[in-house]
Amino acid sequence: MKILVLDDHESVLEGTIDVLTRHYPDAEILTAQTAESAKNQVETSHPDLLVTDLSIPEKPGEIARSDSGVQLLRTLMKEYPTLNIVVQSAHVRSLVRLKPTIDTHEGGFTIADKSLPMKEMLAKVDWAMQGVVYTPKEMRSGLEVKPEWLQMLKLAFEDGLQDKAIAQRMNVAERTVRHYWNKVQDALGVYPEDGKNIRIQTEIQAREEGLID
Repeated sequence: MKILVLDDHESVLEGTIDVLTRHYPDAEILTAQTAESAKNQVETSHPDLLVTDLSIPEKPGEIARSDSGVQLLRTLMKEYPTLNIVVQSAHVRSLVRLKPTIDTHEGGFTIADKSLPMKEMLAKVDWAMQGVVYTPKEMRSGLEVKPEWLQMLKLAFEDGLQDKAIAQRMNVAERTVRHYWNKVQDALGVYPEDGKNIRIQTEIQAREEGLID
């Protein structure tokens, strides 16, 4: 597994590398300190996961700005739709501009506030590697559920179909169905928890929200 860590602060970069190395001892850890370097690393090394700060410089010697991070993410998600991403930031409001891009991204995408304990940050990393989408409440304005998500929920919880059969019924790829699950679970605020079945939790929440009978 390859992990690319992007942060322009040496101490933060080293601390993140240390934690990830202990958590994923067999992973190859790559580093970048600018948006330009990160783009080159992704293009040449094809990492499985990007862990990035939001406020970063575009090029060496330039000032770190959230706009640079937002533009980098927009570019990478367009060019590498299955790249798993963890955004570490104390200011996530800028990511609202990326909501449409996040909604269509096929890889994992999680946001970890920099103030989180390391254990919780690593949980967000694990979620991203599992393809989970997690956005904080301030990025979710009301429950927005697309028709295809509702159809999937009905086929799963009213007709009892598994993903392969759901894909055939909806005439989409099975990967697309998994993508729908990630999106609807984020909309419902349902995320992996030890000892709990995420599909059952999704069904309970979907019924509470009135999405299925």
